Amino acid sequence: MSSTAAAAPPARRTRSRPPSASSRRSDDPSSAANGNGKTSPKLASPKHLPGERTVKKLRLSKALTIPEGTTVYDASRRMAARRVDAVLLTDAQGLLSGIVTDKDISTRVIAEGLRVEQTIMSKIMTRNPTYVTADSLAIEALQKMVQGKFRHLPVVENGEVMAMLDIAKCLYDAIARLEKAAEQGSAIAAAVEGVERQLGGNFTAPYAFIETLRERMFKPSLSTIVTEGTKVAIVSPSDPVYVATQKMREFRVNSVIVTTGNTVQGIFTSKDVLMRVVSQNLSPELTLVEKVMTANPDCATLDTTILDALHIMHDGKFLHIPVLDREGQIAACLDVLQLTHAAIQLVEGGNGTANDMANSVMQRFWDSALALEPPDDELDSRSEASLLMASEAGDGRSSIYPPIIGNSFPFKLQDRKGRVHRFTCGSESLNELVSSVRQRLSIIDEKDIIQILYEDDEGDRVLLTTDTDLAGAVLHAKSSGLK
Repeated sequence: MSSTAAAAPPARRTRSRPPSASSRRSDDPSSAANGNGKTSPKLASPKHLPGERTVKKLRLSKALTIPEGTTVYDASRRMAARRVDAVLLTDAQGLLSGIVTDKDISTRVIAEGLRVEQTIMSKIMTRNPTYVTADSLAIEALQKMVQGKFRHLPVVENGEVMAMLDIAKCLYDAIARLEKAAEQGSAIAAAVEGVERQLGGNFTAPYAFIETLRERMFKPSLSTIVTEGTKVAIVSPSDPVYVATQKMREFRVNSVIVTTGNTVQGIFTSKDVLMRVVSQNLSPELTLVEKVMTANPDCATLDTTILDALHIMHDGKFLHIPVLDREGQIAACLDVLQLTHAAIQLVEGGNGTANDMANSVMQRFWDSALALEPPDDELDSRSEASLLMASEAGDGRSSIYPPIIGNSFPFKLQDRKGRVHRFTCGSESLNELVSSVRQRLSIIDEKDIIQILYEDDEGDRVLLTTDTDLAGAVLHAKSSGLK
């Protein structure tokens, strides 16, 4: 039996159902929430004061979206090709249904002994993740991520994924902006006034607010947040990857330190599991950690300041850093989320007004950073996501369809009965598009052949047979101004 469907760029229609957002698993390994934990996210109200900065002004990343029926192996290969450690899943209607991170693949698949080529993403994903819209307040989105202790936050419009917010990138961007302002002696009068009220200071220098943040949040050393009872997941170079992932699950962390005796030999993270093992089709049971670890990693000491540790991680482009004690022994392994959360706790102090003070200072930290010009080297590297929001359309009009970024594009499909379907899918893989069509049309039998065609600029119906054909069809739609 042959099922024929024609896919073409859609006419403008609105989505009828946004994804529910009733649960979210924290990306932070120390959080008590798990995949079944429920939260009640509150979307930022679109009714905010003029001039308040929204999510679209933040450092957004391209979001990788794939159908929830994709296997873990295929998803891992897509993630590795895009160099991302989180992927968003969509249902048969093309709406956001879940999120999977490298930690999920390590602890929910490899550590459990599941087969990556037989396990589908919907079985391990965190369903109905918390999300924000492009017009949500930036500060509320950032606070949501810090307080929820998760790194990734989808940006969604009308149920369709537009981009991904990464707290690590936002934090580094904010610090760089504040440091640039401090070097130039920039004045932040409004922020200074607010912090004077909260902290009782008498700031006279124009950069007093920035220096106060540095002293309170980032100048303390790592010894203030690493305790004697801090647990570290440790494996030996000869342990298989499978054992390392079990350690990650046991300690609820995203990394293990590889040691020989008391000497640090390397570090192995959940991202390494994704990029170097699963996507390369290596056996977790037979592959030794020493073959896929990062050898001789950069380390911090207990005397390293939080700010310096963040700089080391940013400059080295990694998210975890081993911490050595004064004898050179491993004392902890910290990630960017732990450092951010620790900085906030240091601001809290411990008195009765701690939470209000911390929230106020953190809000002014983000708000002030967003108000500053980005560092010179960041001007040309802004995510295209922040430049392609609907309200920023070149013709000055807002499209009722969300703009498409990254690898996603909307398709309108007509089945053999003449019914029209609309969905969003990746534009790089014809197999992914066929899979989405099968889901939409409930075609289960793999023997049913699906032919997908589109109408070109000459009115001919062109059959898609390769990934290049698909890319050409999408390019044609974009060049024609179709959404």
